[in-house]
Amino acid sequence: MSQAYSIRQLKKQGDTVAEIARKVGVCRNTVYNCLAEDDLSPKMPTTKRRTKMLDPYRPLIISWLEGDRSEWRKQRHTAHRIWVRLTTEEGVEVGESTVRAYVRTLREELGHSDTDDYLDQRWVPGEAQADFGEADFSVRGVKMRLSYFVLTFPYSNIGIAQVFPGENAECVCQALKNVFEFVGGVPGRIVFDNATGVGHRVCEGVRTTELFGAFAAHYNFAFSFCNPNAGHEKGSVEAKVRYLRSNLFVPVPHMTDPAKYNAKLPGMCMKLSKEHYLKGEPEEQLFMEDRFAMAGLPEKPFDIVRYERPKADKKGKVKLDGQHSYSSDPSLAGRELIAAIRATTVTLYTAAGEFVCEHQRAYGKAPTDTSDPASQLAVLAVKTGGWVNSQVRFAIPDKLREHMDSLPKPDLRAELRVMRDQNAVSGWDATVSAMSECLALTGRIDEAGVSLACARAATGEIVYDEKVDLAAYDRAVGIGEVA
Repeated sequence: MSQAYSIRQLKKQGDTVAEIARKVGVCRNTVYNCLAEDDLSPKMPTTKRRTKMLDPYRPLIISWLEGDRSEWRKQRHTAHRIWVRLTTEEGVEVGESTVRAYVRTLREELGHSDTDDYLDQRWVPGEAQADFGEADFSVRGVKMRLSYFVLTFPYSNIGIAQVFPGENAECVCQALKNVFEFVGGVPGRIVFDNATGVGHRVCEGVRTTELFGAFAAHYNFAFSFCNPNAGHEKGSVEAKVRYLRSNLFVPVPHMTDPAKYNAKLPGMCMKLSKEHYLKGEPEEQLFMEDRFAMAGLPEKPFDIVRYERPKADKKGKVKLDGQHSYSSDPSLAGRELIAAIRATTVTLYTAAGEFVCEHQRAYGKAPTDTSDPASQLAVLAVKTGGWVNSQVRFAIPDKLREHMDSLPKPDLRAELRVMRDQNAVSGWDATVSAMSECLALTGRIDEAGVSLACARAATGEIVYDEKVDLAAYDRAVGIGEVA
């Protein structure tokens, strides 16, 4: 029985306020208040706000937070910054933890968030999202970090990857073309991550590259770019990038021909198909609806190439992408050439369009030169049949060349791999010198001896490795006693 009910029943029976207070065990004011109450309905259990020491500065803090709405997210007030301003500019003596708790509560009251509001987006069959990820790969025995392009179809949650050495327009278009040909159609719309690889932002708009614009027109698909710092607008591909890396690229994949690896990769991606996490149907079955919604491929495939007209230097070399040199023919020195630049190759022609040569396209910030014999080591270590006519063979000393010429193919491949791996650590000159020294002292070339010789040349000191037999070590460094 509630207190209010007892008080009102006693009053109804004619008891005085004093008698009611004595019988119920409350003060008379409580009786008066209960009898005066005109609404005894249950009240919402709201929390009454307590006065806090920072309340006098509440309007100031709110003005800082409201002003942040128009600022870049990386230049907005943090709780730490608010504490610093309060203590230095306003002279408030308060702990940082107190400010953090106050600001957190204030943000909740104001409806502020550190991130933008997310939308529950709906994707129809035939639409796609695109993005890049990075993973390590072993290419012809050399470990390198490459980019992999992922095109995912949110309706079915199917994602297909392609591996390339860069994220430029040539790589994006080639990856898209490969996926289009695998699925046998063209998505109606593709959402990209803030113009990566296909253009750059100009104020609020995006200016695409000429190559990507022609590619999109040829395949006739619509495209758009998500807002800066808004990866959630293409959450399907963000998740698929992580999923494919974990399930396809662990452990580190080994490949000798990246083009052949890319040809197999879509099938590998499709084998990862499972039941859709929301729809309860097989993803591969839902992907059929994606395919039906796509447009057909054009009659003629698009040639993904960018042309430039560089001028050859006095040695017949041309420089592209800022720091990468490609050799042509010394007779073309000083003449204008045509460079056909594709995702993985650079083809040189004369000004009249006559074929001159083709090179693997170089990537990275470090300068490269195709006339550098070291550039052929990765290929030679796998395809030793090219040894006789290689630049490597003609660039090494005569005695070392005669030794390697006399080797059967398996032994030649082994020594080329030693050369390749040591070159990656010590450079061309040091590697060749160490191999020559090893051959002169021991009559053979092995990884341990070459490594030791390079270390000794680099430091000027004798380096001891417990893995190396002492006698072999003595021979490698040419001494009679280990120091």
